[in-house]
Amino acid sequence: MPAPILIVGGGLAGLFCALKLAPRRVRVLTPGSIDEGAASFWAQGGVAAAVLDTDSPERHAEDTLKAGAGIVDARVALGMAREARARIEDLLSYGVPFDRAGGKFTPSREAAHSERRIVRVKGDTAGRAIMETLVAAVRATPSIELLEGFSAQELLTRDGGVIGLRARGRDGLLRDFLSHATVLATGGIGHLYRVTTNPKEARGLGLAMAARAGAIIADAEFVQFHPTAIDIGVDPAPLATESLRGEGAIIVDRFGHRFMADIDPGAELAPRDIVARGVFASIAAGRGAFLDSRAAVGAEFPTRFPTVYASCMAGGVDPVTEPIPIAPAAHYHMGGVATDAQGRTALAGLWAAGEVASTGVHGANRLASNSLLEAVVFAARIAAHIPATQEEAAVAVPPSARDEAAAPRQDLVDELRHVMARDVGVIRDRAGLTRAAAAILRIEAATTNVELRNMALTALLVTSAALARRESRGAHFRSDFPRAEDALADRSYMTEAQARAIAAEALK
Repeated sequence: MPAPILIVGGGLAGLFCALKLAPRRVRVLTPGSIDEGAASFWAQGGVAAAVLDTDSPERHAEDTLKAGAGIVDARVALGMAREARARIEDLLSYGVPFDRAGGKFTPSREAAHSERRIVRVKGDTAGRAIMETLVAAVRATPSIELLEGFSAQELLTRDGGVIGLRARGRDGLLRDFLSHATVLATGGIGHLYRVTTNPKEARGLGLAMAARAGAIIADAEFVQFHPTAIDIGVDPAPLATESLRGEGAIIVDRFGHRFMADIDPGAELAPRDIVARGVFASIAAGRGAFLDSRAAVGAEFPTRFPTVYASCMAGGVDPVTEPIPIAPAAHYHMGGVATDAQGRTALAGLWAAGEVASTGVHGANRLASNSLLEAVVFAARIAAHIPATQEEAAVAVPPSARDEAAAPRQDLVDELRHVMARDVGVIRDRAGLTRAAAAILRIEAATTNVELRNMALTALLVTSAALARRESRGAHFRSDFPRAEDALADRSYMTEAQARAIAAEALK
């Protein structure tokens, strides 16, 4: 019997792709239960889509291009925007309870959108509602086999193509899973940073595995920092959704000054990179930063934004009566494994979807709520693109020897996250990036643990790409090259070997 299609990751992209592939046989590998852990669960805003008569996919694409700071692939962005409504209808068909009134959507507006086009669920619970719905659908689909508790280690290759995956089970044993079609849907890199809104699973492992196998990595330097993570000492940091600012919440310092109005005409609704730098600078100057929703939302906060309200109250902050302390946190990676418009990578047999992929639609700075949209659009395309004829391959391979270095050294993990936050964060320069490269290479050399070595490689790819881009563009800001340069308005592409060469040159 032919081996099933292999999907690595149980977030929105992975599960949506699996459902779209039904009734073809699919095997989904996840590090934990699909009922928890994926960053998709945490998404608060919703799915961006032109669903109002006053809006259009063309306007959506225009906003996407503007936010992406000059390097968005316009053709791919327009295609995604035009497919948005169909993917929303798909999610509705699975049972996602999007907010509607009289049968019509009631979308909200978020930063840098020219229209209200964020299709939500109960204000700030879209991610959880979508994922709970898809999880139930996946568990009820006989053609989908779930293998939970498998930590991906490396892609298996033959003749320059990908033939499957090696993963470590909860028992510590390594197993090989073979397939003629492997879909990476492993999520982002946020947990490489000390302050992040991402779950622990978002450590860039899929990105590193693809790079080691020979894939091309695109736009790795562009890491989006969400400007309004709730600063209450929790790891990961809970998120104060952008919809709050869309509804009129303002950002103030400890003296009550609305400082974003001094920085950008869009004030709180400026693109995320600008708001993140403004918040970062206010905190660095000792003035602090707070999201004040008292006038805009007030007593309705518990019912309109229950997730944010619960997070604030758990941290001892009542957003009805007091401003919420905030700080920028690593939130989303615009970079990833380079793919074409069908989600296909440069390696035969390998596709990528969701945050681990770089499709070209985000450019240097993702437009709010385009992440969930990208996940479902490209997951559907991949499902339609994978050849229907499956090659014969072994379904099961006996377990190999136990992985003796199953757990990474926590002190090295903590050091890596500290280095990334300090030197490869909101504001960068050559000295800090060079210092980061040295530390990352030292951490990589100090361990045989595959997981930590993969984390280090992804960190190096981001750092080397940031060293190579000698300008400031979108979410990538270098204080030693503070302006955008027209001559550099192109996407970046890099292999593992090139990343190591750039680091070595900087360390000379």
